Amino acid sequence: MSTVMGGVGVEETSGSWPVLAGDLTPGRKLRLSDDAVAAELFAAHYSRLAGWCRRLLDDDQTASEVAMEAFTRLLGRLRKVEDPVGYLYVIAANLVRDHWRKTKREREGMRVLQHERPADQDSGDLELRRLVEGLPERLRVSVLLYYYAGFPIGDIARLTNRPTGTVKSDLFQARAVLRKALEGTR
Repeated sequence: MSTVMGGVGVEETSGSWPVLAGDLTPGRKLRLSDDAVAAELFAAHYSRLAGWCRRLLDDDQTASEVAMEAFTRLLGRLRKVEDPVGYLYVIAANLVRDHWRKTKREREGMRVLQHERPADQDSGDLELRRLVEGLPERLRVSVLLYYYAGFPIGDIARLTNRPTGTVKSDLFQARAVLRKALEGTR
């Protein structure tokens, strides 16, 4: 399959690095530089990744920082990664989870310092987010990638190195856990 990256014809081959298809010498192909591939990935995927992070974090600045950090980490492993877009979302999911943990520790620390009782959450979205944060990692990653990032089940299976049936089972179990927890709060 051929596409156009930066106005140059690029031949994509399964499992290999993109190469320039329109070189002057017939039959000879040049590899795109890391910078060119990174620039194309950034242009094509940054806004969607940052928007996904924004939905999870409710903070534009933090979402932007998470998305940039994901791209920075990808850049260091660019030639070693088979699916750069999937890798970006896995990195971002891990960074979001780290941010949630950090803010939870900060809130708990502030409560201890101020001798406050935990405040009730009025918003169902905040309650759902708290419940998703509390899911076991194998369930949480599947939920984040499927429901929040919009990845198909087959892609999630490939990204997490698990069979498709296992991902479906994880999503089923996660929905059951979340449903039971939400019914208990109403």
